[in-house]
Amino acid sequence: MGQKKRLFIWIFVLALAAAISGGAFYGTKRRTEGADSHKPLKFGATYMTMNNPYFTALNESIREVVESNGDILITRDPAQDQKRQNAQIQEMLDEGVAGIFVNPVDWEEITPALKACQAARVPLFNVDTDVKEPQYVATSIQSDNYQAGVQCARDMMAKRDSARIVIMNHYNIRSTIQRVQGFLDTIEGHSAYQVVEEKSTTSELEVAMEVMKQILDTDLEFDVVLGGNDPTALGALAALQMRHVEDRVMIYGIDGSPDSKAMIQQGYMEGTSAQRPIRMGRISAQAAYDYLAGKKVKKNITVEVTLITRDNLDEFDVDGWQ
Repeated sequence: MGQKKRLFIWIFVLALAAAISGGAFYGTKRRTEGADSHKPLKFGATYMTMNNPYFTALNESIREVVESNGDILITRDPAQDQKRQNAQIQEMLDEGVAGIFVNPVDWEEITPALKACQAARVPLFNVDTDVKEPQYVATSIQSDNYQAGVQCARDMMAKRDSARIVIMNHYNIRSTIQRVQGFLDTIEGHSAYQVVEEKSTTSELEVAMEVMKQILDTDLEFDVVLGGNDPTALGALAALQMRHVEDRVMIYGIDGSPDSKAMIQQGYMEGTSAQRPIRMGRISAQAAYDYLAGKKVKKNITVEVTLITRDNLDEFDVDGWQ
C-alpha cells in the first residue's frame, strides 16, 4: 500500500471517529472543557419572566447544583419579551457558556436563538415548557402538564354536578395550553360543564387581576375559574375579592406555590395541581452535566404532578415548594 493511500485512509478514519463522537446534537466542544477541574464552567439560564416565584424556585434549584460543582450560573429575565430573550441567549453565547437552560417566552419566536446555539455548538436544556422546534434542544424537562388539567377537571366534577367555567390562560406558552387541553378533554361530553369564557393572560398575577375585572364588568355568570398557573388563579381571586364575590366561585390553579397553598388553607382556592420546581431544577442540572460528560440523556423527561386540595394539604409544606 502506497504512503499516500495509507495517509488518506488514516485521515478518513480520524474524520469518521470525530463525526461519531460529535453525533450527539452539539458535538464535543464543551464536554472537553470540563476536564480541567480548576476552570469553572459557565451556564446560562433565561426564563419567560422572573415575576413569578415558580421560576425563582426553579432557578435556585439549578443554581444549587451548578455551584455545588464549583461552576457558575448566569440568570437573565426577558420580562415576557422574546426579542430580549433571544438577545440574552446571544450574549450568553458570547460569554462562552457551556450550556443554557431556557424557558421560552414564545415557543415559536425563540427559534432563531435555538439555531444560534446549534451553530455555536452549545447545548440547550429546555425547562418547564416546549419549544416548537425540539430538534434544537438536547433535552426537555417538563411537568406532566396535560395531567395537571385533568386533575383539576376531575376534582371539580367530583364536587359539582354542573359548572359555568371561565378559563384564563397564556396562549403563547405550550405548557399552559396543554394544561387547558387536559381540562377540556376531561369535561368533553359532559354538557353540564360549560366553558362560558376563555381569556388570554401573561401568566402574571397583576395581568390576570385586570382580566378578571374586565370579565366581572360584563356581568357574566360563572362559578368556576381555571387559571393556567397559580399567579393567574391568584390574580383572578384578587379581583373577585375586590368585588366581594369570591365565595360563589371555585378557583383552581396549577403550580403548587406557597401562596396558592395558603389560599387553599384559608378556603379561598379549591385546588392547585402541584408542579415540583425544586425537583425539576435538580433533574435539569444533572441532565446538563450528564450531557456534557457524554452520557446518554433522554430527549424528554417528565416530572409528575399532584393535585393539592384541603383534603391532602397537610402532606405538603405550605410555606415552600416541592
